[in-house]
Amino acid sequence: MKKVSGVFFSSVAIMLVLVLFGITMPDTLEKVTGNMQAFITTHFGWYYLLVVTFFVAVCAYFLFSPVGRIRLGKQDEKPEFSRPTWVAMIFSAGVGIGLIFYGTAEPLSHFAISSPTGITGTEEAAKDAMRYTFFHWGIHAWAIYGIVGLTVAYFTFRKGELGLISKTLRPLLGDRVDGFVGKAIDVIAVVSTVIGVATTLGFGTAQINGGLTYLFGIPASFLMQLVIVLVLTVLFLVSASTGLSKGIKILSNANMGLTAVLFVFVLIFGPTLLIMNLFTDTLGAYVQTFVNMSFRLAPFNEEGREWINGWTIFYWSWWIAWSPFVGIFIARVSRGRTIREFVVYVLLIPSLIGFIWFSTFGTAAISGENTGAVALSSLPTEASLFGLLEQYPFSLALSILTILIIITFFVTSADSGTYVLGMMTSNGSLFPSVRIKLIWGFFLSTTALVLLYSGGLQALQNTMIIVAFPFSMVIVLMTFSLIKAVNLEAREMGIGQLKKKESKKEVKVR
Repeated sequence: MKKVSGVFFSSVAIMLVLVLFGITMPDTLEKVTGNMQAFITTHFGWYYLLVVTFFVAVCAYFLFSPVGRIRLGKQDEKPEFSRPTWVAMIFSAGVGIGLIFYGTAEPLSHFAISSPTGITGTEEAAKDAMRYTFFHWGIHAWAIYGIVGLTVAYFTFRKGELGLISKTLRPLLGDRVDGFVGKAIDVIAVVSTVIGVATTLGFGTAQINGGLTYLFGIPASFLMQLVIVLVLTVLFLVSASTGLSKGIKILSNANMGLTAVLFVFVLIFGPTLLIMNLFTDTLGAYVQTFVNMSFRLAPFNEEGREWINGWTIFYWSWWIAWSPFVGIFIARVSRGRTIREFVVYVLLIPSLIGFIWFSTFGTAAISGENTGAVALSSLPTEASLFGLLEQYPFSLALSILTILIIITFFVTSADSGTYVLGMMTSNGSLFPSVRIKLIWGFFLSTTALVLLYSGGLQALQNTMIIVAFPFSMVIVLMTFSLIKAVNLEAREMGIGQLKKKESKKEVKVR
């Protein structure tokens, strides 16, 4: 424990208060978080839309700017992981359980229950359902992760700073990042990470419980969720003790393989032609309405605004709350990549994989609902995927495979989370002690259980929106800090001038 920082003790104290509050007064916690969530979404929805779109614009700048050639490390440094493993680790950390939880449930909900345009059950509703699902899980989400990850990677591996959120703000705050201000920023990041990861683990626990209920009639209860969390905690703590290059690497590749098996099966035995047609049509609609969706707030439509609060603002909050964890983890495994390569593989590739996934499972669910083959919309959110799989051959085996995938995603998310939290509370150490990771593993599981106990999925969503708000401001500062530092280095290296000279040479050759 000698290497831990003051951030560790401050963060632990805050989490202890939250956990004890949730255990002793669960109803009060649910009410308080509900009121705070309602206030933030009502009064600051506009802020969330503007700030996330700003992150997208900045990522686009780095993608097309000459500074994209700058490497995250020494200019001749080679990446630590192969590209397939790198992508697998990014994807597993960035979406994880959410992909399984919402793969069927979100498009189905938009189509049959609550549409973004207010129209349900029609062909147009199906198109809108897929378009907004792409919007929520696409470039905007990964831009948030990308900004945090790119900033941390640049300052850690290029500038030699400690792997802490606070240290990325040195160009703006100077030496204050080494004092109280810096520690306060890191505490906000730690608490946001714990809540964000714990929320995702809560979703995974609820879906495993929902699957067991749907398949075997095992009751959905907090006691059952407690048992699930205890078992999975043991698994991810064992994985956490093996290190980054073993546990997380092996599990990331494994769950990508298992997920691919499930995906291919549904694609082949589902409405394949409709899936491909709707994917293509939705991809075009997503590109065409990208800007409109980015700023849509429905100021004169109460029902539309309520939908935006419940879905878009919730998702932007989820990605922001999860961004310290995902961002730092992506930064850690991206050493040696160029800025341009980082942006392409963190924004575009995972988005495309997600689009294909949602097109397959979402279209299959909508098709089943639309034809009357199965009333999936009447099932609990956490059971909708299992209801869909029941319509396919080998349904029991597929459902068991799905539970196994959720478990592996749970383990990789929690394992990665303990690693990142260990880094953040051990002065940015790239190799935090096993003891620190075990302590944070305990808090992740306990926080997930407290949130489930105090209000289930709604309490998870409320808490996430609340913690995301202050950290979003930290990300804005990180973004300006990165732009300032990268542009300064580009001028010192003469990157812009070099690009102009290369262009002139190309013209002369022609």
